[in-house]
Amino acid sequence: MSDPQLFILADDHPLLRQALVLTLVRHYPAVRCVEAATAEQLGALLAIEGETADLLLLDLAMPGAQGLSPLLMARQEHPSLPVLVISAHDDSDTVAAVRALGAAGFWSKAQAEDTLVAAVAAVCEGRSWFTTEPERNPVASRLASLTPQQLRILQLFAAGLLNKQIAYDLGIEEATVKAHATAIFRKLGVHNRTQAVILLQQLRPEDTFHLHVERSAS
Repeated sequence: MSDPQLFILADDHPLLRQALVLTLVRHYPAVRCVEAATAEQLGALLAIEGETADLLLLDLAMPGAQGLSPLLMARQEHPSLPVLVISAHDDSDTVAAVRALGAAGFWSKAQAEDTLVAAVAAVCEGRSWFTTEPERNPVASRLASLTPQQLRILQLFAAGLLNKQIAYDLGIEEATVKAHATAIFRKLGVHNRTQAVILLQQLRPEDTFHLHVERSAS
């Protein structure tokens, strides 16, 4: 197998990033690793490197993330970029969710280093890497059907913004926000923004992620 040229590593723990980079470089001497510590930094990196990167190694619990939003955005905006999720949250629901959202693999931080190398090799070869076969997650499948713009609006719903505030932030008309909201509700099978945000909350990897739910339906 030819060595990939560029890996994006997104994790908020600098010591872990350093250890992962050392492991990757040891097994892929020609690789270049670029790092992100927050969801915002990851978004900036993907905007620059997303079309040329060979692999995204993505931690789920990063500052600025709303649940699995970094994975959702990466898959929707860069569908050809394989994503290997690396996480300490390795329960079956989380694994099922990341697989439903299009991750190519899942590596638990509780596993040994050699399994990370095996996971990276598998994903870079176009194969999947899941140590267990997760059940299908219908909520994740519905969220994965949203377009990038619809996902952004759903995240702004979760942040508690009103339609007029969302329109201003995105530079669109309020009527366009309402049209997107209708499409979001239809795809998710819900009736209002509160129900839509609850679905998004169900995919958060840990309880420290608290979304500010807008209680009034649009």
